[in-house]
Amino acid sequence: MSFLPFAHALIVKQDLPIPPWLFAWAATIVLVVSFFALAAAWRKPRFEDEGWRPFRVLSRALLSWPPQVVCGAVGVFLLGVAVYAGLEGTEAPDRNLAVTFFFVTAWIGLPFFSALLGNIFRPFNPWRAIGRVAGGGFRLLAGQRAAHLRYPERLGRWPAALGIFGFVWLEVVYGSTGGVAIGLDPHVAATAALVYSGYTLAMMALFGVEEWCERGEAFSVYFGMFSQLAPIGVREGQLGWRRPLAAAARWATLPGSAALVIVSIGSTSYDGASEGAFKTSIEKLFNLFVEAGIERVTAMRLAGTVFMLATVGLVGLVYYLGVRGMRTVPKAPPFERLWSGFAHTLVPIALAYLVAHYFSLFVFQEQAQFGYLLSDPLGTATTDLFGTANSGIDFHVLDANAIWYVQVGSLVVGHVLGLMLAHDRALVYWPNYRQASRSQYWMLAVMVAFTCFGLYLLSVNGA
Repeated sequence: MSFLPFAHALIVKQDLPIPPWLFAWAATIVLVVSFFALAAAWRKPRFEDEGWRPFRVLSRALLSWPPQVVCGAVGVFLLGVAVYAGLEGTEAPDRNLAVTFFFVTAWIGLPFFSALLGNIFRPFNPWRAIGRVAGGGFRLLAGQRAAHLRYPERLGRWPAALGIFGFVWLEVVYGSTGGVAIGLDPHVAATAALVYSGYTLAMMALFGVEEWCERGEAFSVYFGMFSQLAPIGVREGQLGWRRPLAAAARWATLPGSAALVIVSIGSTSYDGASEGAFKTSIEKLFNLFVEAGIERVTAMRLAGTVFMLATVGLVGLVYYLGVRGMRTVPKAPPFERLWSGFAHTLVPIALAYLVAHYFSLFVFQEQAQFGYLLSDPLGTATTDLFGTANSGIDFHVLDANAIWYVQVGSLVVGHVLGLMLAHDRALVYWPNYRQASRSQYWMLAVMVAFTCFGLYLLSVNGA
């Protein structure tokens, strides 16, 4: 993240004990061994059945209307505090609650906890809470449910994919030249939150609250994507236990689902590459734009946008080649079915990229979030609500080696899980396990490519 360059400082200051290329070889070996182990021992699909077991008592306690109202109110309150802090507080992004809350606590924390605990964002979603209250008020006044437009099936999750791209673009491209010394202006972040809130509530009014949350609301769909990996979920109004990863097998059934996970991987990759591997090339393109007469700030944003689009396109191309390769295996389904049918296999990789790139940032900045930012959310040094306004960040909690090992470990684990999901899906499309295994040579190549790319970005940033 551009607004806190010190998050990567420890890696820059220390030398890694093992060369990054050796980690790449080791990771590749782990993936190859995992591939052949799956081919030999995994001959029947295991993720098509979730093994659902409801928590009846817990469902009644947690999914009844009082907890839902409380959670929704908390979500609205937190959004309101963050927006107010952004509008009225200091312009320094590292001292204002808004930027850390939006781009660290929510953006990085919620995917990780969603993958462990299920869709925890849904009950706290502030826009869903406001939409449901507004819908209930309409029913009371009009005596009937509001009539909504039918959501166009072909749109699927494309609005959510575009929304996530725009959110990351705001921070890593627009924020890199946002008019302040070290990142995105909190006022811009708060204004963007208000604009997005208006847009989201308008779409809910048109298509319905739940329909828009399921398909179009960027954060509901994004965090919900990661929740498909969790062993806990909600089905037909009941909270229950399910086989980990199994829910992901039925996630990518709507158009735009593959685009969403590709955007997730590509935008995270760009954020890392813009500070390392792509830095020189971005500067060259920036100079070309300036020489062409484009104002400097606009030129920098244009250069960043071009490379961000190119990175997302590169991730999409790698996945496309893997899917196209599977089409060469006898009795392969149509390309469109393979494209959507294997999209869920990239979800663990998207989570792995998030952990690898932002793990240290999250650990360090959450100390600020629950320390001086909560006590002085505006960053004006005029309040100390909890007596922690003068607290700091302990950078000795993690050293460079620990950060590197977590990064490498997350990438390897994420890609192995992706291989597992891909192999399981291949057994659905090719009942002959030999043909299924043959099709997965292509997905193995995709996983190796993503692993090496991720390790390369990390090693360049830490060089």
